[in-house]
Amino acid sequence: MIGANCRLVKRAGDAYKSGMTDPTPASAPFAAFDPHALPPLRDVIARFGLEARKSLGQNFLLDLNLTGRIARSAHLPAGTTAIEVGPGPGGLTRALLATGAVKVVAIERDRRFIEALQDVIEASQGRLSIVEADALTVDPEALAPAPRAIVANLPYNIATPLLLGWLARIEAYVSLTLMFQKEVADRLVARPGSKAYGRLSVITQWRSDARVLFNLPPRAFTPPPKVESTVVHLTQRANPEPADWRALEQVTAAAFGQRRKMLRQSLKSLGSAEALLEETGIAPTARAEEIDVAGFAALARAFRARHPIEAAAAEPPETPA
Repeated sequence: MIGANCRLVKRAGDAYKSGMTDPTPASAPFAAFDPHALPPLRDVIARFGLEARKSLGQNFLLDLNLTGRIARSAHLPAGTTAIEVGPGPGGLTRALLATGAVKVVAIERDRRFIEALQDVIEASQGRLSIVEADALTVDPEALAPAPRAIVANLPYNIATPLLLGWLARIEAYVSLTLMFQKEVADRLVARPGSKAYGRLSVITQWRSDARVLFNLPPRAFTPPPKVESTVVHLTQRANPEPADWRALEQVTAAAFGQRRKMLRQSLKSLGSAEALLEETGIAPTARAEEIDVAGFAALARAFRARHPIEAAAAEPPETPA
């Protein structure tokens, strides 16, 4: 389902109903796109009075060299549609069109930018569509056929819940190339025993291979955020440990909710801590930060076997800390 409150804008002045077939075939040839041929991004912002809104987590990346680096780092295979969240004035959007994405579908909830992106839509020769919607309500799989990839400078205030939703269906994407606050990115790739290792680390690494690409300083953005940003590349893990999503969420929530305590204590809320640890061969004196993804998957399987009703669910977990 695309979402109840979204509108697909194909070209300047045109609106298409959600789910309507795109008239431009994915295999159609397209001319090279020059991102520098359009008005400078700062001029676009001034022309349309586009001030960043803190409530929407907006920080604009206006340097086309940097947006080009992000687009190229996605390494999109031929024929791939790039799905972008929060295009804003269109810096990364331009870069994705220039890099060779067969199509770009940009999800934008702030209506001010729909008008500001009309020049890019016209210059794209039918390769750019704008979906006016809240990204949290949109299923990207309904917006583009495979192969598809998500490439986005994510709004920081919704980055983690978006990621979790996509990880639940990571097999549907060639890759995810995403920008996060550096602190969040560090947690995605943290190893057992490190301070940053936690629930988000386990879930991310269970479903994907995550790799940090590069960092961007606050001065790269307008307005500059208070923290560094990091671009992360994620692809489907080839052979993930078998586990039920909800069971893994419950186990990691209990374990990391009291991360300094031994597991025999922190897992008591699950009702069978000692038995779970014995079945999985994990030392009762171990702490959550010492257990790798395979260990947590084993705990989730054991918990699911003992509590099938409570554990069984095929939905993403709540945003983990």
